[in-house]
Parts: sequence; structure tokens; C-alpha cells
Amino acid sequence: MKHQNELINETSPYLLQHAYNPVNWFPWGEKALTLAKEKDLPILVSIGYSACHWCHVMERESFENEKVAAYMNEHFVNIKIDREERPDLDHVYMDALQAISGSGGWPLNMFLTPDGRPFYGGTYFPPEKAFNRASWLDVLHSMTDVWINKRDEAEQQANTLVEHIKKSNSFGDAKSFVPITETVEFFNKDDCRLMKTILLKAADTTDGGFGKAPKFLQTFSLQYLLQYAHLFNDDSAKKHAVFTLQKMLEGGIYDQLAGGISRYSTDVQWLVPHFEKMLYDNALFSGVLCEAYQLTGEKFLADGIRSTLGFFMNEMKHPEGGYYTALDADSEGEEGKYYVWQKQEIETLLAEDAALFCAFYNITEEGNWEGKNILNIQSPAAIIAEKFTITSEDFDFRINKGKQILLNFRKKRTRPGTDDKILLGNNALLITAFCKAYAALKEESYKKAAVDLYEFLLQKFKNEGEGEAFFHTFKNEEAKYPAFLDDYAYLIQACIHLQEITSDQEYLIKAKELTEYVLKNFRDEESPFFYYTNKDQKDIVVRKIDLYDGATPSANGIMAHNLYYLGIVFDYTSWRSTAMDMLKSVFNAFKKYPTSFGVWASIYLLHTGGINEVVITGQQISQLLSEVLSEFIPNKVLQSSTMVNDWPLMQNKDFLEQSKIYLCRNYSCKQPVETLSDLQHMLKSPDNLI
Repeated sequence: MKHQNELINETSPYLLQHAYNPVNWFPWGEKALTLAKEKDLPILVSIGYSACHWCHVMERESFENEKVAAYMNEHFVNIKIDREERPDLDHVYMDALQAISGSGGWPLNMFLTPDGRPFYGGTYFPPEKAFNRASWLDVLHSMTDVWINKRDEAEQQANTLVEHIKKSNSFGDAKSFVPITETVEFFNKDDCRLMKTILLKAADTTDGGFGKAPKFLQTFSLQYLLQYAHLFNDDSAKKHAVFTLQKMLEGGIYDQLAGGISRYSTDVQWLVPHFEKMLYDNALFSGVLCEAYQLTGEKFLADGIRSTLGFFMNEMKHPEGGYYTALDADSEGEEGKYYVWQKQEIETLLAEDAALFCAFYNITEEGNWEGKNILNIQSPAAIIAEKFTITSEDFDFRINKGKQILLNFRKKRTRPGTDDKILLGNNALLITAFCKAYAALKEESYKKAAVDLYEFLLQKFKNEGEGEAFFHTFKNEEAKYPAFLDDYAYLIQACIHLQEITSDQEYLIKAKELTEYVLKNFRDEESPFFYYTNKDQKDIVVRKIDLYDGATPSANGIMAHNLYYLGIVFDYTSWRSTAMDMLKSVFNAFKKYPTSFGVWASIYLLHTGGINEVVITGQQISQLLSEVLSEFIPNKVLQSSTMVNDWPLMQNKDFLEQSKIYLCRNYSCKQPVETLSDLQHMLKSPDNLI
């Protein structure tokens, strides 16, 4: 008879993957926590996510093993957690692991006291001792011995780790930093230049990106370089950012057939990805492509935007709206199998066009990865077209035809698993990406996609009867878990962008209401920052304040920008002051380590360039708004309206038939102009530059 455990009633694809393990897994909750206390057993928490390759490996090797499972069931209360459903728990126990070992990753296996305090942990453990790692059974035996014979040591270690995690929150205490004196000008170009220099010092000028393998996207660093290039007319910053984006789009890390980028590359050339595709990565990647396109107008960037967003719109959308979380790296138990090709397959499928296709996508008999081929571009299209003595039009036709044939064939393969839960924060990031795509490309489909997705989130995630409370995750018509700080921060950001592209001020009203909710429920009373969890959440040993960028932007950083932007829109000086306090408190950290604090570095950069308050008024604003949106003005607050109103930025403005643009700073406006070129001239005038 097939095993079945307590995970069978969960909605998370990751938890459901483990529902038939012989391990008696529980979801995190009162039942498991109470059982641990009643039996006085240590808790084994195992954290992962559905697209995690090594999570699958450890499941096959250990969690499906009857002998291993029997030992786990006898000596531990075993809890499985989807890190994407409960990022709060993942953050706490990952901090503990990094304190223990100096590194982290998934699967995250952590041993806890019955009251949830961590005392030992690790990541992947093999079934037999290997790779300088103890076997999983050895670890289990060791932890049992510690709990039975060295209980005091386990308790002391648990106390020490909890204190360490609490003290890490002191990073969020403004008093712990060297104060910024009033006599020193806080915003200055030299510090911006220093951060650019630090980033470019880590730049890989041969293959793009930063540092050595494994290479992650680092979209926040790229965004900083693009914004720096624009504000201070720096060609070196622009060159590296655009070069990196091109190398990514041409590499194996990018799906050359269907679009979409993988989480990271295992090599420096962007050839061999870890094949999982995450929604948040693609949303952030699309956003930085949009900014690069606005800055340069390069066609390959526009193609990249359409291809990346097109993948999610075509293949990862819930029938009612909303977008799924991730596509697995594995299929049929093998990483990347869905994506790779033998040259003979392509020759059979493409016949007379195979030679051209193989030349362009670097396909060889011996393969470029483990005897197979990952499609990637090594030479420009023009060179390949010349080599085959065909026109660029013929080249495009034959390559696109070949891509479609291969894509249709690939769809017959066993597709990697889809993590079909829908996360509030990830979808809010996608709204912002859609808004940026509409602004950059002027294509109505992206505006509609943004508005539709926002309506879906309001309908499915709102916790009715609880003010502006939202849930974090949605699946099978069920929304659950209170939303976290990043959910709210990204949703507020999305509302700001929606107002910019639609002129609908209701989005700003919603942003204000959500911000008030965050201030009431997440604020740390002893610093200007926000906790990751709301004040009513009780099932966590430490409320954390996270300031670093991870795979997604720092929620506190995004909140700082939201507070300042909305503080201008509503003329709330206290919100602007809080944002500045947050920025000043992190200043010494992001100045030294911009790669870890890219969001904060960008906020500082934009304020150094000066915040432009741009207001568009008049009866026919749509064309003018579209033109302004397509312009790269990262340091702007933008409002537009056809109707007279009393919003602070729109007071004393002209709403006649002829549309006008006002450029203001600190609510002090220059004479209005009527064309984008006039606005561009004003933005570049000496009195508008630092």
C-alpha cells in the first residue's frame, strides 16, 4: 500500500511532492508543534521548493528510503516547509544555518527544540558519506545522541543561535551606524561614483555579469549602472550593463525557443544554467531590459522583453488570471532534459535548414554539455547570414521557422513540473514589469495585462473584513498565510506604476491605504525600518528585519522608495522623513557593498540626481503621456490627469484643451511646456542637474 502522510491535504506543489514519502511529514502548524512538545522530541524541519534540484535528489535518496524514514519517524517530529509559502520561517532558519556553517542553500535541513529554536542544521546530505559530507543517517544518529545525552549543549546552542538572529536585527537600528552629520552634504556624486567603481571592479568584461561562477542575474546592480549612466552620462556603466544583458539573452541561461531566463548559470559564459525558471527572476529581468531599451533603443532588448514576458503570458498563466511561481529544472528525474538537443534530432526535424540553425545556435555532434547541446548564440546573425550567403530577411525567416518546429517538437516531451501556486509578491513584481514594458514599447497588451493582474490579486488575495490585510499565497481557490512585508512593498510599488501608465489616481489611493497598513502592522518602534512579519504573527521565534537584497529586492528598500514617492504625492513630510532616515541608516553599508544593497544604492543615486516631479495636464494627454513614459527618467514622480483636482502636485495647474507638462522640484515648477523635446531640454538644463 502506498504511504500517505499529513501533507496530502496541502496545496503547495512542493509539499504534495512529499505527501507519499514514508517519512511521516507534517506541515508547519499547531498540530506538529504540539506533538513535539508532548513527546519531547526534536523537530526536523526540511525546507525547499518545487523547482529545487537537490531537494528532489535528497527526496529520492533518503526521504523515500523505508529504513531512513523509519528512523526519522521514531526520533523526530518531521516538518516540511515550502520556503515560498513561508519565507519568514526560511529566513530565520537560514540565518541559523549561516551562523553554523557560513553558507546556506536548499534543501535546508534544520534541527529544532520542541519550541522551535534551532540548534543544528545543514543543506543536502548524501545517503552515504561522500563529497566531504556525512551521510544523512549519520547526521540523524548524531542528532539523536545530542538530544538524549547532551541535551544541555543543544539547549545552549539553541539559545545562542536565537540571540544571534535577534542581534542581526540591530543592523536595522539607525543608532548602530556612524551618524550622518548635518554639516556634511548627504547626497553627492563622489559616493555614487565610488559605488559604480566597486561594481565595475567586480565586472566580468569578457562574458558580462559580475564575478565568477555560479553567476546570478544581479539585476539590481545592472539597474544601478543603467541609472548611473543616464544621470551622469557615463559610457562605461552603460556599456557593461547592456553588454551583460546581451550575453545573457544569447546564452544557454536564456531559453532560445520559448523565452524566459533561468535562475543562474553554473559557468562564467552563461552557457549551462540551473534550468529552473522563476517568476520573480523573469519579472525583474524584464524590468531591467525595459530600462536598458529606454536608454539605448537597441532592438535586441525589445525582442528580449517580448520574449521573456511572452513566455509567462503564454505558458504560466492561471485560467482566471495570476501567474504561476516556477517551472522545475528537472523532468523525468534529469535536470535540463526538456531543453537539450542532439544534433541528429535537429537535422531530422529541420532538414535543409539544419546546417544554418546549428551554426547559429552552436550545435555540434559532440555537444556543448554532457554530450548534448544547449542552444546558445556565439556569433552575430549577420556573420552567419553572410557565411550562408543569404539575406537578413531570409535568415530571420528560416531561423524563426526552425525555432517553431523545435518548439512544437519539444512540447511533446515530458514537461518539467510547474509550481502552480500564485504568490502575491511575485505577481506584484510582474505588474511592475508589465507597466515598464508598456512604457518602453507602447504596446497596449502590457497595460491590459498589468491592470488585469492587479484586479486578480485584489479579488483572490484580499482578506475581507481585515482592512488592507492580504494573504500571501493562492491555489485551488484558497488564499492563505498572512502577507509579508515584501508582498505589501511590491504591491504598493505596482500601484505606483499602474497610476503612472493609466492616469488613474485610485491606484495611488490604494497605495496610500496599503502603506498606512504597513506602518501600523510592520513598523519597528526602535528604528525607521519594518519587520518582515506583521505584529500579530505568533508562530516564529524571531521577527526579522531584512535589509539586504536577495533574489528579490529588499522589502525595506522598496518601502523607503514607496514612502518617499507617496510622501511627495500626498505631501506627507513624515513619510519622506522616514524614507530618509531609512536611507541614512543603511548608507555606510550600501556605499561599501552595493552588490548586496543594490536597491538602496539606486535610491541614493536617484536622490543625488534629484527627484523630478513631472505633471501632465489637459484634455488630450494620452499621446503626450505615452511619449513621456517611453523616455528614461528613473528619478521621477509622475502624475497626469485630464480633470482639475486638488492633489498637491496638481494644484494651480492648467487643465485646458492643450496638454502641458510641468517639471517641478519640491513643488516649485518651471513654466509648462507642450512637447517631450521641451521636457528633455529642461531635464538637461544646468539648473536641473547637480
